[in-house]
Amino acid sequence: MADSAGIQQGSPAIGAAGLVPAAPGAGGTEGSGAAGGSARIAVKKAQLRSSPRPKKLEKLGVYSSCKAEGACKCNGWKSQNPPPTPPRTDQQSNTVNLQEPCRSCSHTLGDHVTHLENVSEEEMNRLLGIVLDVEYLYTCVHKEEDADTKQVYFSLFKLLRKSILQMGKPMLEAQESPPFEKPSIEQGVNNFVQYKFSHLPSKERQTIMELAKMFLNQINYWQLETPSQRRQRVPNDDAAGYKANYTRWLCYCNVPQFCDSLPRYETTQIFGRTLLRSVFTVMRKQLLEQARQEKDKLPPEKRTLILTHFPKFLSMLEEEVYSHSSPIWSQDFLAGASGGQIPIHTVISAPPVARPLYYSTSPVSVDPSTCGSVSPARKTASVLEPNPVGEKRKPSEPLPHEENKRPRVVGDIPMDLINEVMSTIADPAAIPETSLLSAHSARDEAARLEERRGVIEFHVIGNSLNQKPNKRILMWLVGLQNVFSHQLPRMPKEYITRLVFDPKHKTLSLIKDGRVIGGICFRMFPSQGFTEIVFCAVTSNEQVKGYGTHLMNHLKEYHIKHEILNFLTYADEYAIGYFKKQGFSKDIKVPKAKYVGYIKDYEGATLMGCELNPSIPYTEFSVIIKKQKEIIKKLIERKQAQIRKVYPGLSCFKEGVRQIPIESIPGIRETGWKPVGKGYVKELKDPDQLYSTLKTILQHVKSHQNAWPFMEPVKKTEAPGYYQVIRFPMDLKTMSERLKSRYYTTRKLFMADMQRIFTNCREYNPPESEYYKCANLLEKFFYTKIKEAGLIEK
Repeated sequence: MADSAGIQQGSPAIGAAGLVPAAPGAGGTEGSGAAGGSARIAVKKAQLRSSPRPKKLEKLGVYSSCKAEGACKCNGWKSQNPPPTPPRTDQQSNTVNLQEPCRSCSHTLGDHVTHLENVSEEEMNRLLGIVLDVEYLYTCVHKEEDADTKQVYFSLFKLLRKSILQMGKPMLEAQESPPFEKPSIEQGVNNFVQYKFSHLPSKERQTIMELAKMFLNQINYWQLETPSQRRQRVPNDDAAGYKANYTRWLCYCNVPQFCDSLPRYETTQIFGRTLLRSVFTVMRKQLLEQARQEKDKLPPEKRTLILTHFPKFLSMLEEEVYSHSSPIWSQDFLAGASGGQIPIHTVISAPPVARPLYYSTSPVSVDPSTCGSVSPARKTASVLEPNPVGEKRKPSEPLPHEENKRPRVVGDIPMDLINEVMSTIADPAAIPETSLLSAHSARDEAARLEERRGVIEFHVIGNSLNQKPNKRILMWLVGLQNVFSHQLPRMPKEYITRLVFDPKHKTLSLIKDGRVIGGICFRMFPSQGFTEIVFCAVTSNEQVKGYGTHLMNHLKEYHIKHEILNFLTYADEYAIGYFKKQGFSKDIKVPKAKYVGYIKDYEGATLMGCELNPSIPYTEFSVIIKKQKEIIKKLIERKQAQIRKVYPGLSCFKEGVRQIPIESIPGIRETGWKPVGKGYVKELKDPDQLYSTLKTILQHVKSHQNAWPFMEPVKKTEAPGYYQVIRFPMDLKTMSERLKSRYYTTRKLFMADMQRIFTNCREYNPPESEYYKCANLLEKFFYTKIKEAGLIEK
C-alpha cells in the first residue's frame, strides 16, 4: 500500500450491535450511521462539482504542488485571506483571483493549478471527490481514539493526498490483494445451504435462502472490534492474524463506504472462514439478542422467520464454521449422492444496501408449521462399498414412509408431538414476555431481563503494563476497588487495590448506568487447569436482584470459552451460602498438587470449588429448565385431555361383593396401569446392590466380542452427519461414566440407555451392515444377562 507499508491493524469501535454501521472516526455515536455519513459526503461532493470552474481550481489548488520556476517545494496553496470558519454565506463569492499569492511560498494560485488548465470537467470532478475524501479522513484521524485505527486512517489519508498531487487513481498497494481467502464467506454459506438443505422442498429451501441472505447482509455491514478490544476479550486468540484481517477490512470494505474514491469490496466476497470465525460467536449472540428485544416491532410475517428459523440456522452454521472437518470450506466442495461437484456460482449474495435485521431481500411467506424443517439434511444415498473395520457406514436415504417404521425406544415421545409442543412454548403470542416476574422466577431472571434491555452490561477488564491506559477501564477499576472495599470491610484496602490493579488479575465487572455496581476479581491459572476467585461483591443498594448469580454465570461461560473448567475460592462465613447456591462445594475436584503454592490461604476461610460443565449455557440455564418444565406440563395436560373421562361409581360392593380384580375397574387401564406379571421383579431398593449388579452386567457387555462398535462415542470424522440423524447418542463409555457417578438409580434408566445404543445403530446403519448385526447379537446377550440377574422376568 502506498505510503502505508507499516500499517498496524485496528478497528473503530463502532456500533455495539453491529447492525447499523458508523462512519470512520464517529466512534459509534448515535446518528453516525453509514446512510447518514455517506449521504452527507455525497451532498457535499454534488455541491462542489456543480460550482464554477474557478471555485474548483481554488479547491484543488490547496492540494496541488507549486509549479513556479525555481523548484518551489510548496505542496499546497494557502490563501492569505482565509474565510471565517464557518464561512459566512454573505461573504461567499464565485470570483476567484488566480493571481492571489500563496501564504506559504508567495507564488500565485495560478502557479499551483497550471497542470489543470486542459483537464476535462469529468477529471476535475473526480479529483474534487478525492479532495473531500481527504478532508473527511483528516477529521477521522483527529477524532479517532484507537491508535491502530488512527494509523490506518492516516495512511489512507496520505495515499489519497498523493493521488491528488499526481493526478492518479488511488491504488492500495499491499502484499496481497483481494480475495484474501478462498472459498469466501459468501461461497461457504452457499455451500452450507447446498450441503444441509438441498433436500428440502422448494418453499422451505426459499426460507433458508432468505435467512442466508440476511446473514450475509449483516456481515457486510458488521463493524469489527478493534484489535485492542479483541485482545481484552479474547487474550489467547491469534492477535496478529486478526490485526491483518482488520486492516484489510478497514481499507477495502469499511472506509470505502464513505470515501468512494477508494475501491470497495464486500466483506463476504474477499474474506473467508478465518474472519468469520473471529466474529461469528459475538455476532450471533448480538443478532439474536436484538431480535428478541425488537420482536414486537417485527412484521407478523417475519416473526417466525426471525425468532424460530434464524436461531436454528445460525446454530447449524456455527457447527460448520468451527468444525475442523466441515466440507463446505473445501475448494472442491462435493455434495449429492453422485459425488458430482456443484458448479461454483452464487446461489445467494448479500443485498447491496444495509437493511434492518428483520427485512429480507424478497418477500417470503413462512408457514409456522414448517418450524421443524430447519434441520440438518440427511446424507443422500450413495453406493455402499466395503468399509475398513471400525468405521461407521453412512445411512441410506430413508423413504418418506420409513420414518414411522423405525424402531423407537420405549418411552420416546414422537417428534411431531415434540415439535407441536415446542412451537407452543416458543410462540411469542402464546407466551408474551412480561416485565412482571412470578413468585417462582429464577434468581437471575430480573438481571437477565435488565441485560437484554441494556440496563446492565458485563465486561472482563484488567490493568495492563504493555498498553496505554484506557481512561474508561481505569475508572471502572477504581469503581471496583471502591465496591470491594465497602462490601468487604475486613479486607485491607491496600490489598484489594493491589490485586484489582495487578495485571495478572482480571475482573468481570457489572456496569449499570455507566458506573460499576459489582464484580468478580479472579486470576486464571491455565497451566494448572483452574481459576482462583479472589473477590466477589455487589454494592449493597443493588443486592437481592439476582446480579450475583448472573455475574457468576457470565464468569462460568467466560471460562468455558477459555477451556478452564474449575473454580477455587476461599469463602468466609458470610459467603459460603452464596457460593453453595452457585454450585460450589467443599468437595474439591482439583488435585491438591495442582493448586498448593498457587493460591493464597486465608485464615478462618473455607476452601470451596466448582467444576464447570462445558455443555451447559449457564446464563440461560434457568430459562432452559423453565422451558423443560413447561414442556412436561403441556405433555401432561395433553395426556389428561386424552384420558379425561368420568365413569360411574362402583355399585358392586353395595350388592355384597367383597373383592374384585383391579383391572375390572372402569378406566384403570386407560391410565397406563398394567397388571403385575407372574414373573415380575421389584426394583432393587439398595443403591449399593443395584450399583454392583449393573456394574457386573456392564462389564460382561463390554467384554463381548460384538461390543467393539459401541465402546466410545461416534466420531464426526468417521461418520459425517451422524449427529444430525441421531438425536440422542449413547455408548458404553458414557454408560460407564454414568454408572460411576451413580446416575442409574433404577434398572429402567440403565436398560433405557443400553437399548438406546442398539436402536441408534439400527436407525443409522442399513440392515446388511456389520454394525447392524453386532447390535442385534449384543442386544440378545444383554437381555440374557439382565434376566440372569433377576432384573426382568424370565
